[in-house]
Amino acid sequence: MKPILYESTATSFTTNGIGILNDAISCIVTQQRNGIYEAEIKYPMFGGIHFSEIKMRSIILVLPDKMSDPQPMRVYNISKPMRGVVTINCRHIAYDLMGIVAAPFSATSIQSALVAMKNAAVTNCPFIFWTDKSSSGTMQVIKPTSIWSLLGGEEGSLLDVFGGGEYEFDGYTIKLYQNR
Repeated sequence: MKPILYESTATSFTTNGIGILNDAISCIVTQQRNGIYEAEIKYPMFGGIHFSEIKMRSIILVLPDKMSDPQPMRVYNISKPMRGVVTINCRHIAYDLMGIVAAPFSATSIQSALVAMKNAAVTNCPFIFWTDKSSSGTMQVIKPTSIWSLLGGEEGSLLDVFGGGEYEFDGYTIKLYQNR
């Protein structure tokens, strides 16, 4: 599958958006368990269809691997050209959760924490949260915190309080598995 370019405000990826990036030289997706999920696309400046429409925060739909569905990635860096080629760096759309803040809340189970986290979002949160875990514990969020931080990687996060797990980012759905 060739990468497909969309406007920064796109939420549905069933069309060809702005257009297919047929001239992509390469598209490498890196995904680590509960870690980075990024794409690096090499694209020609001259002769590359839609090059002038690739902007910061645009969304590019890429196929991360042979077993997954295509995933939306948000452009966060476009390099200076080298020999007429730029490198476009993108992060999975789930990284948008870094900019969505949850107000303080508390929860006593993983299920109630996911519901409370979404309900506590102080701005629109288009993400859906799902888990197959049934862990209990007490999660106390005492100050406004980005939902991304609440997912994991710090003390008091879902992974910390409810005993680990493995995330899958699938479009606007965040899935937390006991074992992926």
